[in-house]
Amino acid sequence: MNDDVIVVLADSDEAQIRMLRTKLVGTKIVAGNTSEAFAQVAADATVLCNWSGPLALFQKVFVMCPKLRWVHSRSVGLERTLFTELTESSVPLTNGSGVFSPSLGEFTLGAILYFAKDFRRMICAQKAEKWDAFDVTMAAGKTVGILGYGDIGRAIATRVRPLGMKVFGLKRHVAKGVMDPLVDGFFKPEQKIEMISQCDYVVVAAPLTPETRGMVGEKEIATMKREAVVINVGRGPIIDETALVRALSEGRIKGAALDVFDEEPLPAGHPFYKLENVLLSPHCADHTPEWLDEAMIFFIEQFERYRRGETLLNVVDKKLGY
Repeated sequence: MNDDVIVVLADSDEAQIRMLRTKLVGTKIVAGNTSEAFAQVAADATVLCNWSGPLALFQKVFVMCPKLRWVHSRSVGLERTLFTELTESSVPLTNGSGVFSPSLGEFTLGAILYFAKDFRRMICAQKAEKWDAFDVTMAAGKTVGILGYGDIGRAIATRVRPLGMKVFGLKRHVAKGVMDPLVDGFFKPEQKIEMISQCDYVVVAAPLTPETRGMVGEKEIATMKREAVVINVGRGPIIDETALVRALSEGRIKGAALDVFDEEPLPAGHPFYKLENVLLSPHCADHTPEWLDEAMIFFIEQFERYRRGETLLNVVDKKLGY
């Protein structure tokens, strides 16, 4: 038995919590969905894992645990995770970055091919028993611009480059002399319009922060090519939804593939449901059959690093929000 006490915000009967207990025999693990569940152990807790708890519970339990040495969030996006007490504390925070990137990379690749080959038209013709031959376009030679070139962005680049596509990446910090063989050019945030105007596919893969909220608005959409497709695997509010709906309705851009939205679930009657140039995914592009197991395996591996005194992966800059 070691001295660490792990508190996990989750249903104690979840399969992944059972996995955690099986893998970390000898470590005290307490899981629950209420602050009362941790009343007896909070004073001694050293690790807090927010597996599926709401922000209010996360905040309350964090404050209850004065001896925390590490906090982990299963989610990659932290807009519903960060709160003042956590942000201002010296306790390191890590997230699930990297766990879900391959699936989001595949979704992006699928969305590109969906629009390049006009699969919707094929499906509609098939359902109508109509022989409707038409010209399809090639993905090869087209340009993909990735807004937020982090782990997800690189997973996307890894999958589109073999098709012969050109890749641009937008990053907050572009280090001089640092090259990425997958990227044809990096752009800074102030060069956003310059990059977007050259892209056939504009992919949002950034986290939601005060800096990125609304970063794709009317001005940015107006500079896009008429044949451009917007793909969002980041967070809904990064794109001005009203401006995007207007552009899609008016045919000013070719289409959009969206996995995230301002409001989730997307409410009935929303224009996205009826727009034929929209491919809609209900925020499940990274929900493979193994995604929860993989997220827990990552946490277990992180715990072993923590226990050995090694540097943790995915340490978040809490001031920046990623």
